[in-house]
Amino acid sequence: MAQESPKNSAAEIPVTSNGEVDDSHEHGFNRDLKHSLPAGLGLSETQITSHGFESTKEGVIEAGAFQGSPAPPLPSVMSPSRVAASRLAQQGSDLIVPAGGQRTQTKSGPVVLADETKNPAMEKLELVRKWSLNTYKCTRQIISEKLGRGSRTVDLELEAQIDILRDNKKKYENILKLAQTLSTQLFQMVHTQRQLGDAFADLSLKSLELHEEFGYNADTQKLLAKNGETLLGAINFFIASVNTLVNKTIEDTLMTVKQYESARIEYDAYRTDLEELNLGPRDANTLPKIEQSQHLFQAHKEKYDKMRNDVSIKLKFLEENKVKVLHNQLVLFHNAIAAYFAGNQKQLEQTLKQFHIKLKNPGVDTPSWLEEQ
Repeated sequence: MAQESPKNSAAEIPVTSNGEVDDSHEHGFNRDLKHSLPAGLGLSETQITSHGFESTKEGVIEAGAFQGSPAPPLPSVMSPSRVAASRLAQQGSDLIVPAGGQRTQTKSGPVVLADETKNPAMEKLELVRKWSLNTYKCTRQIISEKLGRGSRTVDLELEAQIDILRDNKKKYENILKLAQTLSTQLFQMVHTQRQLGDAFADLSLKSLELHEEFGYNADTQKLLAKNGETLLGAINFFIASVNTLVNKTIEDTLMTVKQYESARIEYDAYRTDLEELNLGPRDANTLPKIEQSQHLFQAHKEKYDKMRNDVSIKLKFLEENKVKVLHNQLVLFHNAIAAYFAGNQKQLEQTLKQFHIKLKNPGVDTPSWLEEQ
């Protein structure tokens, strides 16, 4: 056998025949480590124990009381065993240090602070708080204006246009209501004329003495019913167009006007708050409130200016669209009424063709598929 080279005892890990680590050399390694440390520093005895292969923990450091010469403890000195434990902790090893009577300074590893997740309940609570504060300010502003104590921002030109629009909407609604009444009455009259024409036609067949007289009246009533249906189609088209103008186009513009008025109230409410804060004392407590109020006032001022611009644009386009729509519909209504009461059937039909109106005769049934073929 060749002579083995000398090796450090700390590097030798003897293993028994059953695969377990021999603990006989661990005591020698701990003894050498204890003698290698300088005496008199009040250090604790360090013992490194290696467990078997079946153990789940590795590199466990156990600290016990040092049996050497006593020395006064130095709290500000980091013990080598703690430094070793800190390094082992950074490498992912488990560190077990029992509490002893000696005070030592410890160092913690790097700490990573994760961002706190936002709580949905807190966010909703904050939204409710802002909404309540804004509602309170706006309600106070409205009450102050109604009592004559608060001031309000007024755009004279824009307010006049809005008042005219609301007044015109009421008048157009009245015209729409009357036109619907006329359509209902005309429908009943046409239905009556059609029934009367059928009655005259039946009597003309059964009464030989008055055959021609009943026949003339039957033809007249049927012609009136046909012209009445044509006029009814023109009136219904007029009603549908005016209804779209009043209940959709004008209503959409008035919704924008309501948003503009809400923005105006918010703007005046925050303007009043800022004026009250500026009139008060300026110190370390009021300056942050003034800055915050100035920021909110500027945000609501921008919103108010934007809504005022939107209302002005919508009013301009509404006026152009209203003139175009009502011009065509009024011409249609006039020509249809005039042709009907003049008895000019061709002019009445020409009027409907001019505005691309297709009539659906209620008295004529839909042809079957055999008739279509």
